[in-house]
Amino acid sequence: MLNKVLVANRGEIAVRIIRACRELGIKTVAVYSEADKDALHTRLADEAVCIGPAPSKKSYLNIKNILEAACLTHADSIHPGFGFLSENADFAKMCEESNIKFIGPSYKVIDLMGNKSNAKALMKSAKVPVVTGSEGSIKGYKEACEIADKVGYPIMIKAAAGGGGKGIRLVTKKEELEDSYNIVKQEAKVSFNDDEIYIEKFIENPRHVEIQVLADEHGNAVYLGERDCTVQRRNQKVIEESPSTVVDDKLRKKMGEAAINAVKAAKYANAGTIEFLVDKNKNFYFMEMNTRIQVEHPVTEMVTGIDIVKEQLRIASGEKLRFSQSDIKPKGHSIECRINAECPEKGFMPSPGTIKELLFPGGNGVRIDTSVYTGYTIPPVYDSMIAKIIVHGENREEAINKMKRALDECVISGVDTNIDFLYKILDNENFVKGNYDTSFIKKENLA
Repeated sequence: MLNKVLVANRGEIAVRIIRACRELGIKTVAVYSEADKDALHTRLADEAVCIGPAPSKKSYLNIKNILEAACLTHADSIHPGFGFLSENADFAKMCEESNIKFIGPSYKVIDLMGNKSNAKALMKSAKVPVVTGSEGSIKGYKEACEIADKVGYPIMIKAAAGGGGKGIRLVTKKEELEDSYNIVKQEAKVSFNDDEIYIEKFIENPRHVEIQVLADEHGNAVYLGERDCTVQRRNQKVIEESPSTVVDDKLRKKMGEAAINAVKAAKYANAGTIEFLVDKNKNFYFMEMNTRIQVEHPVTEMVTGIDIVKEQLRIASGEKLRFSQSDIKPKGHSIECRINAECPEKGFMPSPGTIKELLFPGGNGVRIDTSVYTGYTIPPVYDSMIAKIIVHGENREEAINKMKRALDECVISGVDTNIDFLYKILDNENFVKGNYDTSFIKKENLA
């Protein structure tokens, strides 16, 4: 087993990883910016090292300072969490060169799967269904015109190095192509320092369904069922659940086996997620692979009973998976809501500030993943997520009612939150019936 893990992240995911390490008897090192000196993850870890001022580029994205902190504290491994450096192939490579175990896939796999057009080509060769579109990255506007005409409108233009809902644009007709092409290239350059883009046929009214996978370093791999992440606002996930209302046993098996094919084609090891689009006829298409732990991983943990972060640590320690595919038997239904410090009435404007009063819900089947406390000041320079509420019920109806009850109990004062917005979604008739797609929030005028 690993001896000491440096957690190269902040917020609730840093707390989540530190707790998993402690339960396995692994020592931990927290890193923090000057803005996070009083953050919970710095208090829970065995050691804490300041890695720079508040801006992410000078702290949580500062590879040199993070590696120096690992060397200073004699950490033998680094867990990147999600966001920040979690899918940075250069960081993973530098960890390897420094003889520090990167808790995730190899840098070569991150590099391969991080480029969406290259990943799509690999999936196609592995016989994983992909959306019709360009073969690799677009060389110029003229080629974009030719491919768009061949594929047929509407199309999506996407940043090859994209993620987080950035560098993506819907084009419904030829007259919109040139402006959209230029905008996506610019967004890609600014957001990812890489202006490569590609084109895909737009799948109308899809569901966004992802498969959680675990793969060890000995060639064993399993899938842990699916998560439905269809409820989104501007390509950002809002509510996630497992299982999906559109996935039956037959489709689950097909998608799971496709995900395993993807993992083996990429020679992947550790936890990962294969994201698919599912159309109205239940055809599914590869969208991307996330080579890290996901924000929504707790819903899978709730239905399977498997601690995914602990499995990441075991895999990174060289252990074989402790279960086979036949051992994975999800039970019940789980839903996750992301509680953000933001004001829906003001266009979801972030609401940093000091939490004056805080009461989270409890009870059977209710889990809270958070890093905030009464008196904690949410800084304006990072993500606005306050907490994740995750519930588990015997069925979907019970899970929805439990989440509504949990949101009712939640008291947060001092900052604005999106709790009422989340409640409106859960109370919506079409959501309750499972009748929704990725345009659900817009169609229902919920935001």
